[in-house]
Amino acid sequence: MWNIAVASANPAKINAVKQCFHSNFPEQAITVTGIAVLSGVPEQPMSSAETLLGAQNRLQALQQQVKADFYVAIEAGLDGDMTFAWMLIAHNGKLGKARSASLMLPPAALKALQQGQELGEVMDQLFGTHNIKQAGGAIGLLTQNRLSRSSVYQQALTLALIPFFNQARF
Repeated sequence: MWNIAVASANPAKINAVKQCFHSNFPEQAITVTGIAVLSGVPEQPMSSAETLLGAQNRLQALQQQVKADFYVAIEAGLDGDMTFAWMLIAHNGKLGKARSASLMLPPAALKALQQGQELGEVMDQLFGTHNIKQAGGAIGLLTQNRLSRSSVYQQALTLALIPFFNQARF
């Protein structure tokens, strides 16, 4: 049984991790636990570097709080006029990392973000939703539910597993 700890209490992130591990290791029994930890960066990271730092801080805090086989941190943020997320997976001293797909944001959303608001709140205001960041996210809203936050994160998490699929090379 693998114990997988996720540095978040967000159901969309936890579900993405569950789906990723089930898909990539179907024969392996797993438990996935989400634990809210601080990122040490603003709630809405405004650059790729700040977003990566948030993921790194979450991963480190998670590793100090709980014992697990795999540790996963997902941090969403901005990179110019796009939103994306960094994925970090740690296992036995090895680190895998990847970025999710990036998506354009409406100009009104970018303006609100530059004024200090957080993306989930902005999207809720623009689309009349409630707590979208724990559901399909901006990805779901902007693709008219053709993609979800979990589905896009699942792909990026699989990419972050590359060092564990190719252990002799990493």
